[in-house]
Amino acid sequence: MGKSSLVFWLCVAVSPAAVAQTPLPPAHDLGVRAGGVGAGQPLPGLSADELAFFRDGLARFNQVDSVSGDIPGEPGIGLGPTFNANSCGSCHAQPASGGSSPSATAYPRIGPNPQLAIAHADGATNAIPSFLTSDGPVREVRFPFLLNADGTLSSVPDGGVHAVFTIAGRSDAPGCTLAQPDFARMQQLGNVIFRIPTPVYGAGLIENIADATILANAAANASLKQQLGIAGHPNTSGNDGSITRFGWKAQNKSLQIFSGEAYNVEMGVTNELFPNERANPPAACLFNPTPEDLTNFSLGGSQIPSDTVAFSDFMRFLAPPAPSPQGIPGNPPLQSIQNGQGVFARVHCDVCHTPTMQTAASIYTPALSRQTAALYSDLLVHNMGTGLADRVSQGAAGPQDFRTAPLWGVGQRVFFLHDGRAGPANGGLLAAIEAHASQGSEANAVIASFDALGNKDRQDLLNFLRSL
Repeated sequence: MGKSSLVFWLCVAVSPAAVAQTPLPPAHDLGVRAGGVGAGQPLPGLSADELAFFRDGLARFNQVDSVSGDIPGEPGIGLGPTFNANSCGSCHAQPASGGSSPSATAYPRIGPNPQLAIAHADGATNAIPSFLTSDGPVREVRFPFLLNADGTLSSVPDGGVHAVFTIAGRSDAPGCTLAQPDFARMQQLGNVIFRIPTPVYGAGLIENIADATILANAAANASLKQQLGIAGHPNTSGNDGSITRFGWKAQNKSLQIFSGEAYNVEMGVTNELFPNERANPPAACLFNPTPEDLTNFSLGGSQIPSDTVAFSDFMRFLAPPAPSPQGIPGNPPLQSIQNGQGVFARVHCDVCHTPTMQTAASIYTPALSRQTAALYSDLLVHNMGTGLADRVSQGAAGPQDFRTAPLWGVGQRVFFLHDGRAGPANGGLLAAIEAHASQGSEANAVIASFDALGNKDRQDLLNFLRSL
């Protein structure tokens, strides 16, 4: 071969056209992005006093509770009798305090599912149910229906949380022999559904979006929504009719209610908002007077906020995660992320995952007033079809209805969907997208458009989501 022929051959071999013809791997979730966490920080612009409340709330959020109530400065606040975790921060840990279910695979510094260690802490004798694994998500359990007297499944709705663990056997719970629910039996009956922790980043901004703003956004693009088969509706308070917005079915109105309910349901701590023990536990398992958590008043006229108030302060002043278009595993170029953002709009993911909404004036702090919240949610509940239905109703949200999950911070989440079924082992974010389509789902037309995309556009959309 002559020199000129060799040069020609080399040029052809490495030409852009030849490279472009190399098949791309199938679109797939590249996983939790690399680089800085960019989450768990206070809102910018807080005053010194507001920062102090944020830090106090953060400390209490991460505090580990015991049964005996021996926390310094907080006597009488005790874990259990039934519980799912012994700290707010143990479940809301990925990628930093306020997040979702942790993962040792993504963040070794956080560690595996903390529920496995919590099950036997301080000598507790809990069995670990099959649905809790070291590399799986933190889970709470709900039973859709009650049982008949003979142990068969009835048609009467239950829907409540049945805590995974009890304090039986703990060194600080002498005499308590409370048994765990028979989860294996309930699974045989098909009467178990799961929920994983929702991230609470930017929760103060979400709380401060006016009902009128949510309703105006719901009414926008009516013709397009009708064409796509997208309806959606707000969940509302059964008392005052205002829009509720926190939780998988947007069932909670305010951060304080959200905090009080979780403290009682997830940790078994009675409080000002939920002052009664759950499910009438035996007297031998009651170690503290109720409510355990309350505002402490001093003779000098000052007061120390309760934990539920402190938790809500922390969440209210918690900033949303910072997007990071750089440092994603696989190093997709910025052009891929920008194209993915355009694809996200082109297939109409943004009809439900509204990129931004404005907050109203805040009575708490200027840091929450009239801010652009890039939450990627309309805060409505939508019919997601039979594939995601959990047979549980909460307020105006029926068995197939779920709140549009805010997507800020999705770049560093490990587990997706209400029950955590979409994780690293089974497709992650891509699996979560595909699960939006099933019989009756409002997302069917959008997912059909996503599935019709070329491989590159599908990958670019996933890369864009992982940049958030």
